[in-house]
Amino acid sequence: MNQPFEVSGQFIDLFSRTIKAAKITVLHDCIHAITELEHAPNNYILPGFIDAHIHIESSMLTPANFGAIAVKHGTVATVSDPHEIANVCGVAGVDYMIENSKQSPFNIFFGAPSCVPATAFETAGACIDADAISQLIQRPDIWYLTEMMNYPGVLHKDEEVLKKIKAAQLFNKPIDGHAPGLRGKMAASYIDAGISTDHECTTLEEALDKIQLGMQILLREGSAAKNFDALHPLLESFSNNCMFCSDDKHPDELIKGHINALVQRAIDLGYNLFDVLTAACINPIKHYKLPMGMLRVGDTADFIITEGLSFNTIKATYLKGKLVAADGQSLISVPAQGIINNFKAQAYEVSDFAIAAQPTTKQIRVIEAIEGQLITTSCLQDANIQNGFIESDLANDVLKMVVVNRYTTHTQPAIAFIKNFNLKEGAIASTVGHDCHNIIAVGVDDDSICKAVNLIIKQQGGIAVVGIDQQSCLALPIAGLMSTEDGDTLAQAYTDIDAAAKKLGTALKAPFMTLSFMALLVIPNLKLSDKGLFDGVAFTFTPLQL
Repeated sequence: MNQPFEVSGQFIDLFSRTIKAAKITVLHDCIHAITELEHAPNNYILPGFIDAHIHIESSMLTPANFGAIAVKHGTVATVSDPHEIANVCGVAGVDYMIENSKQSPFNIFFGAPSCVPATAFETAGACIDADAISQLIQRPDIWYLTEMMNYPGVLHKDEEVLKKIKAAQLFNKPIDGHAPGLRGKMAASYIDAGISTDHECTTLEEALDKIQLGMQILLREGSAAKNFDALHPLLESFSNNCMFCSDDKHPDELIKGHINALVQRAIDLGYNLFDVLTAACINPIKHYKLPMGMLRVGDTADFIITEGLSFNTIKATYLKGKLVAADGQSLISVPAQGIINNFKAQAYEVSDFAIAAQPTTKQIRVIEAIEGQLITTSCLQDANIQNGFIESDLANDVLKMVVVNRYTTHTQPAIAFIKNFNLKEGAIASTVGHDCHNIIAVGVDDDSICKAVNLIIKQQGGIAVVGIDQQSCLALPIAGLMSTEDGDTLAQAYTDIDAAAKKLGTALKAPFMTLSFMALLVIPNLKLSDKGLFDGVAFTFTPLQL
C-alpha cells in the first residue's frame, strides 16, 4: 500500500466545471480529501486521459510495454479490442493479453472480440463463435463486446451475430460499433440492435446522423486513419457524445504522444477546456463503466499533473496513488515478455507469385490506397502483360500486391494490384495484415516480393523491406504482431525500417500501417484477402482481370 501524500496545484473539477487552488490528499490509493487553498503552484491537476478504442497489438508492443510508454503522455487507461491477436490465436490470445497486462499498473480494459474471423471470405488462425463469446462476456476481466464489424450480419439479422449481441446485453456490457459510411435507415437499424459507439466516421455529416440516433462518436487519430480534422466540430455542441481514440498507433508515433496530443489540438482550435477534457477523461469511464478515478473524494487516485495548461508534456502521472511517470520518464519496470504464436507457412518460390493473363484480358481492377484513411477506392487500368503474365506497371504506379496464408504450410498466394505506394524498387511485407494477419506484401517485381515474404517466414512474423542493396526484417515473434522489446528500443527499430521502406520511393507517411489495412475486407471499397480480390460494397469477391 502506498504511503499517504499530498499534491497542490490548480485543481480542474470537470463536474463543477471550475478551476481552483487546492490540495489533494491521497490515502490508501484513493482521494481522501480535496482542500481549497488561497494560493497554489501553477501545476494543473486533472483526471488522466483514456484511449476509448485501441488495438494494443498495432503498437507492436505487448500490453505491459505499451502501458510503460502511454503513462508518459498522461494516459491512465485504454479500452482495448484484442481481436488482432484473437484472429491469430483465438481465446488463448485474449488470455495472453490480459495476463500480460497484469505485469504493469497501467489499466487496460479488454473486450470480447465479436468478429473472429471478421468475415467468411478470408482465412484466420482461429474462430470465436457465439458460444465462446457467451463464455467470455461473463468474465469480470472482459468489459464489453468489441466492434461489431459484421454490420451486414446485423442488418440481415444473422443468427450467430445476434447471439453475440444478446450475450453482451444479458450481462449489461456495452457493444462497440464499426459501420463506416452507414447512414439513414440502415444506421438506425444497426444502432437499434444495441450498438452504441462508432469510431469509423469519416465525415461530420455521418457523425451527426449517428449522434442524433443515440450513438457515442469516437474522434479517431491513429497512425493510418486520421479523422480528427473532419470530426472536431462535434466538440462544440456534442462533447458529451464524444470520446478520443487512436484505434491503431505505431511505436514511433506512440513515443511522441497519445491522447494528450488530441487534447492539445482541440484546445489550440479554441474549444472549451471542460468540454475537451470531459471527452478525453470522463466519457469513456461513464460509457464503459470503468473502475477509474475521476478526481472526486473517494475515487481511486488516478490523475495527472501538467505544467500550466499545456498538454504536450505531462509533468506527472499517478495510478492508484502511485507515481508511474514523471517529467517525460516512465517509472514502470516491465519483466521479460513471453511468446505465443500461430505460424505454419514455409518458404515460397518466385514462380509462386506470377499471374498469367487470361486470353481476353485487357484491363485489371486496381486498389487505390488513400493516405490517412482505411477506406480505399478502385479504378480500372490497362494490364501490363509481359510474356503472357501481368506485371507491375511502375510508370503508372500500379504495383503487384499479394496475400499469403500464414496458417498452412503452402497455398497459392492471392494476387492483385494497387496504386499510391509509388515504390520504385523492391518490396515491403508484413504479418500485420488486418484482420486475419496473413502475410501481405507489395512490390515492383516477383523476385523482390518473394524475398520479402520469405524474410518474414524465416522470422515467423514481422515486417520486411527488400531493395536493390538492402534486406531487413523487424521480427514480431508474438503472434506475428508484437515484439518482446521495450517501447524505446522498438520505436527506434521501427523508425529504421520505416526509413528503409521510404528509400524504395514511397511517399506514404506510414507505409506499413497503410499496407496492413489493404486486407481489411470490412472497410470498403476494394481489398485483397488470401482468397481473392474483394468488393467491400457488394460484400463479395470480384474478378481482377477484365
